[in-house]
Amino acid sequence: MPVRLIIFDLDGTLVDSSVDITNALNYAVEPYGIKPLKAEDTIKLVGEGISRLIEKLITVSFPGSVAGLGLGAMKDALTERFLEHYTAHIIDYTRVYPDVRETLERLSGYKKAVISNKREALSKKTLEGLELMRFFDYVVGSDTTPEKKPSPVPVLKVLKELSVIPEEAVMVGDSNYDVDAGRAAGVTTVAVTYGYKPLEIIRHADYMIDRMGDLVALLERINSMSR
Repeated sequence: MPVRLIIFDLDGTLVDSSVDITNALNYAVEPYGIKPLKAEDTIKLVGEGISRLIEKLITVSFPGSVAGLGLGAMKDALTERFLEHYTAHIIDYTRVYPDVRETLERLSGYKKAVISNKREALSKKTLEGLELMRFFDYVVGSDTTPEKKPSPVPVLKVLKELSVIPEEAVMVGDSNYDVDAGRAAGVTTVAVTYGYKPLEIIRHADYMIDRMGDLVALLERINSMSR
């Protein structure tokens, strides 16, 4: 069957938000005298949502508890400071990857959605701030459905909302969470090689592309095989 729907991951696929996330993490840990993270450090931690991001940050930065706070209270405090900064500075340095705008324009004949492990409100704020929201029919964040990627639940939600069957959909992302979610939902998976995750953990995707612009020709090829 020909492709009717393209589902995109957000961070690491459509946009590079690593600097803004890093700045928010550094703001969160600032009161504790922790050595600031670099963007390359943050890239190793992201992908599973804010809750897991903060848990990983605690594991990396704090061997136990700090300033009398238990780990639960520490997580709450860091999450609150992270969100305070990130919400206010969400696209200060976030950039759209090369070819993304042009490719989305060329894909106007397809239904399109975003599934992010970033919270829905923050995902929409990112897309709106970068003037990408107009391209998408539906946006799912980590708190939109009971489960997030790598669960297939968000993908199945999009398929239901947009009245598309799995065989008519493609999932495009930079991580194993995207590939695993797509495969579990029965959709074709496309991994981008320029994102946050190393190649060895996304090689099980059905296809791989080195730049977003390559997606147009790939979809044409997939559709030609379905005729």
